Amino acid sequence: MTADAFRALYEELRERSPRAPDDRRGALCHLTPERVVAAAAEVRSGLTVSLAAPIETLPGPDNPDPAHHRMIAPAAGETGAAGLHFARDRFAMNVHGDADSHLDALCHVLFDGELYNGVPASSVTPEGARELSVEAVSDGIVGRGVLLDVPRLRGVPWLEPGDHVTADDLTAAEAAQGVRVRPGDLLFVRVGHRLRRRESGAWDAARARAGLHPTAVRFLAERQVSVLGADGNHDTAPSAVAGIGFPVHVLAMHAMGLQLMDYLQFEDLTEACARAGRWSFLCVVAPLRLPSATGSPVNPIAVL
Repeated sequence: MTADAFRALYEELRERSPRAPDDRRGALCHLTPERVVAAAAEVRSGLTVSLAAPIETLPGPDNPDPAHHRMIAPAAGETGAAGLHFARDRFAMNVHGDADSHLDALCHVLFDGELYNGVPASSVTPEGARELSVEAVSDGIVGRGVLLDVPRLRGVPWLEPGDHVTADDLTAAEAAQGVRVRPGDLLFVRVGHRLRRRESGAWDAARARAGLHPTAVRFLAERQVSVLGADGNHDTAPSAVAGIGFPVHVLAMHAMGLQLMDYLQFEDLTEACARAGRWSFLCVVAPLRLPSATGSPVNPIAVL
């Protein structure tokens, strides 16, 4: 895709996503209370399934800066001592890495000196983000989730790094799975990244990964999706657009105000949906309350 074509698509999507000047929730406006209530009807069996991968503490080709987990108590000798003692630990992590499941807040993407909806990029300071931080979803995100399994559509276990998911793929997956993405839905697109990583080993996903083609973002705008999640990074690597490393992030987050969840895992959910014969469910997302943070580790729960 040429840089000019990308710019034209960016302007098109901004025009299709009008917002009041003070809007800070972006595409979550599509997730109305009425749609949340309707999503509760998706619960039939009561089965709950996590869409998150375990947080990793060992370095790898796609995770050179892993999370740090350190036990700080009990002290030596306390485990066998009489009386009350507590086990305590401490975590630290790079939220936006290429291995751990996380949510991107709208302040995560700076483009042409601005954040979403014209908020100055200078509002992100060394102390944190003054606007559009993850605190905007402090009450959680609850709605109808839909999983579209593109490798299943193509008859392969996963898409190879560098492959693109198109809008036609998404439409065809809907038809094959007997489901339709509706306004306000939380859309999850499987490319098989996690399964390939598990079966073949980790690789440098920053250099090579499957994802959405930038033109597929039109599908998200047409269906008025509220949140987008993937088992990869959403963006193909190498990038489909010269000079723009993460075009889908720019289009979805900056132009449309769509919060993203990266590096989820769908293998458990895929099996559960296949057994149930349906690909929609209630989904509950509860990011940590981290004032001024650009994202949060996340553990979305599907309730079938």
